[in-house]
Amino acid sequence: MPIDVITPQWPAPANVGSAITLRTGGCSNAPFDQSNLALHVQDNPQDVIGNRESLKQSLKLPTQPLWLDQVHSTDLVYGPEATGTPRADGSYSDQPGAVCAVLTADCLPVLLCDSAGTQVAAAHAGWRGLCGGILRKTVATFAQSPDQLLVYLGPAIGAQVFEVGSEVLQAFLDQAQNPQHKRAIVAAFSLREPSEDKYLADLYSLARAELQASGVTEIFGGDYCSYSDSERFYSYRRESKTGRNGSLIWLRG
Repeated sequence: MPIDVITPQWPAPANVGSAITLRTGGCSNAPFDQSNLALHVQDNPQDVIGNRESLKQSLKLPTQPLWLDQVHSTDLVYGPEATGTPRADGSYSDQPGAVCAVLTADCLPVLLCDSAGTQVAAAHAGWRGLCGGILRKTVATFAQSPDQLLVYLGPAIGAQVFEVGSEVLQAFLDQAQNPQHKRAIVAAFSLREPSEDKYLADLYSLARAELQASGVTEIFGGDYCSYSDSERFYSYRRESKTGRNGSLIWLRG
């Protein structure tokens, strides 16, 4: 069955293709039902391969997406020259035919392109990668200046349920690029349990703050919650044994 997708609503150039997969429409069985795209979660490998092929055909992709071995790093690979399953948390391409992709189940998928439609990128931004600067590094791969980029924030765990400790807040504050960025970081955390030093963190706001500190002004999306929307999205915090949604971006030939 064709895998169901969301087409991001953002003003990307006509030659830029993008899609975010939902968990419906594939052939995986519970608890990976139905459209799991990850081979590392103990799903039946043949079902995953079938889902990936179905996605390629339904979106008319030029090639199978460049799937990554994601490890919450800040490493990026150049898609047209990558082989196998690179250990990285993002990829970029300035050539038609290479499909950049990341897999998520609560972490934040980020799609980027330039206004001229000459380059695209996809990044996997869990809090560790986001704090470590993966979006900064992704923006730096573009030949165009940051104010010429467009960014789409895909489905991630929402601010109302993403509980973290004070060490996460401190880690972000340690990486603040300027006073304005620091204020935005503080605003992205709300104290939940004062006695236990527990906070609720807003990944979307943290990503926007990081991108804005890097000079990006055109930022879209950021209005889903993977944890709360069990019909459409996988969530590791909701059910640790689960599948992964895919976020893809590519240049059309």
